[in-house]
Amino acid sequence: MPEYDRRVLEVLREPLESGHIMISRAAQQMTFPARFQLVAAMNPCPCGYLGDPSDRCHCTEEQVRRYRQRLSGTLLDRIDLHIEVPNLRSELLDRDNRPAEADSQTVRTEVEHARARQQQRAGKCNSALTNQEVSRDCALDNASRELLETALVRFGLSARAMHRILKVSRTIADLDAIDAINSRHIGEAIGYRRLERQS
Repeated sequence: MPEYDRRVLEVLREPLESGHIMISRAAQQMTFPARFQLVAAMNPCPCGYLGDPSDRCHCTEEQVRRYRQRLSGTLLDRIDLHIEVPNLRSELLDRDNRPAEADSQTVRTEVEHARARQQQRAGKCNSALTNQEVSRDCALDNASRELLETALVRFGLSARAMHRILKVSRTIADLDAIDAINSRHIGEAIGYRRLERQS
């Protein structure tokens, strides 16, 4: 993702937030639907080996900082899940040595049930909840609220990031078929904001 021109990346902010894009030409403005799912990747540094056990990375702190600054905080704020994918050891590349995973049909069934819960509760997916609906459907107990408030201060997260964490935690609870969000759901959702912690 950081290899794209920053001006191009910044154009993604509006459709990621609103699901629409506005095109202005001369005296006319047109609005088009633009709801999509963004899946993007980036390396941890320009060479791609920062943190690798091989110590192959020779990037300076300044090079790493400049590389990561190609993605603005306001764009990263609009991406719900940030997941670090470390290099796999060679023995784990062998299918016989991989840890057991849930089969696709099991995962699909869980997702379908979670989406049905969301539709029944709000008539839409959690990602489409307004701020008012987030307040209604993502109520927290005291322990969960304290955990979220601590994370907001510690990682300097914005109000937008807070609402996105709440939506993700609501989804995690739905996958667990649990009505009330608990601190485990909040903790997992906070864990998906890794890029903000590293910046």
